[in-house]
Amino acid sequence: MRRSGAALPAGAAHTALAGAARTMSAGRSSADLARLYSVLDRLPIPPAKVLSMERLTGGLTNDNYKLTTEGGSYVVRIAPESSGLLAIDRLNEYESSIAAAEVGVGAPVVGRIEDPYVMVVEYIDGRTLSAADLREGDYLERVAAACRVLHGARRFRGDFNMFSLQQQYLDIVQEHGYWLPDRYLDFADQILRVREALEVWPEKRVPCNNDLLAENFIDDGEKTWIIDYEYSGNNEPSFELGNIWSESDLTLDQLESLVGNYYDHRSTRLRAMVARARLWGLMSKYGWTLWASIQSSVAEIDFDFVTWGMEKYDRAVAELEGPDFEGLLRDVTAVDGA
Repeated sequence: MRRSGAALPAGAAHTALAGAARTMSAGRSSADLARLYSVLDRLPIPPAKVLSMERLTGGLTNDNYKLTTEGGSYVVRIAPESSGLLAIDRLNEYESSIAAAEVGVGAPVVGRIEDPYVMVVEYIDGRTLSAADLREGDYLERVAAACRVLHGARRFRGDFNMFSLQQQYLDIVQEHGYWLPDRYLDFADQILRVREALEVWPEKRVPCNNDLLAENFIDDGEKTWIIDYEYSGNNEPSFELGNIWSESDLTLDQLESLVGNYYDHRSTRLRAMVARARLWGLMSKYGWTLWASIQSSVAEIDFDFVTWGMEKYDRAVAELEGPDFEGLLRDVTAVDGA
């Protein structure tokens, strides 16, 4: 890991910005450039000549940039002011990122700036995975292995509970009058049954990322890395696996493969653990729907959060009303999954 060093030398930031302005996608506001100007001279990286800076696409919350100097390449993440409504604890994110880096599954952390909030990590040279990559199935074994490494890290600063987060998001949505899908509240009884079923045989909580859409995996050809610890916290491993399944819309066979690779294909508890992951995946869809509602009202980026959220909500409803629901509740309560 490279140690944190002095700020960029005077003038280097403006040189980097000139190059960055040429490589950024069209449509970025002058406010974005002003925020960049305000932090470039304060970045906690070793002093070196800046070679290039480019905006990284794909993020739904932060502005992310790749900064390349003669000393190395870094990712600079600038958080929006509106992220407070999303229940992101930035100190928790920072400390979790360090813990993940310590076990070799997260990018080495260089440092951070408090105002505006900026975190800098070393750039990982590899393939950013997509949902299509995971659905092909070739990466599932390495993804499970990366999760096991992360889950073996030292305990994170805070805990994560999707039931609590969903209620927090719902309070915000209702208080501000944000968009709420039709019939969303009608499923409260089923969600309570899911919670009660999962609490019968709770798993030991371990350090989890809790937001593993495919793009938060980077594969360098030898191993898979895990990035972005905004929602990190101690949680059940089965939530992590269920959320991966949900975010990439994997098949049930692929979920069983993922769970089997993580725990042990020979485990007598495999059926119960697959059911547990499915219920957590259902709950993640139901909860992240409200994340989309909040983002659709406060986010500074041009993205259709309503359509994104409704896709998750529709799949959650299909499972809540589907033929497997009662059987999943029975499976997680019948066998000790601890």
